[in-house]
Amino acid sequence: MIGGFIQPGRRARQWGGPVLLVMLAASGCQQKADGPAAGASALASAVHTGDPGSAPQLVRGFYGIEQNAWRWTAQQFSVALHPPAGSAQAGAVLVVMLTVPDGVIGSLKTVSLSAAINGTTFPAETYSRPGPYVYKTDVPASLLANQRVQVDFQLDKSIPPTGQDIRQLGIVVGSVSLEAK
Repeated sequence: MIGGFIQPGRRARQWGGPVLLVMLAASGCQQKADGPAAGASALASAVHTGDPGSAPQLVRGFYGIEQNAWRWTAQQFSVALHPPAGSAQAGAVLVVMLTVPDGVIGSLKTVSLSAAINGTTFPAETYSRPGPYVYKTDVPASLLANQRVQVDFQLDKSIPPTGQDIRQLGIVVGSVSLEAK
């Protein structure tokens, strides 16, 4: 451990338990291997960040896969999703399976996550304890008319790069999905 943070190769062992719980809960998420480059119809409504095939839908702010199951985020990160069937009429639910690691809470004390689609911002959730969480918010039908929906996420703060790790660390995300109501 260096300065209160786990060395990059050791993170998974300390935070593996809570992260594993989130990943197991999200294991039902399926996604197509083709991403946005193959056209909007190739987009999935749910992406599992541990799946290398999901990379094209992870627009920005995600780091490499760790433990074949999850990815760290930066302070700002975005995902492209295909709205589920019927959501242009009934709306959908945005669901993010995430973990707030011990080191994040130890350093930042709290971290807040918010999401936005096409300039519409959804309520933020603040996390003050380490562990697995599910961020859920209703998305109105008016934001789901297109075949490609970009969801932009924002954390109020993140851990800045250190000499041992040049990444800006936010939270750990296992999956992001738009689910039919």
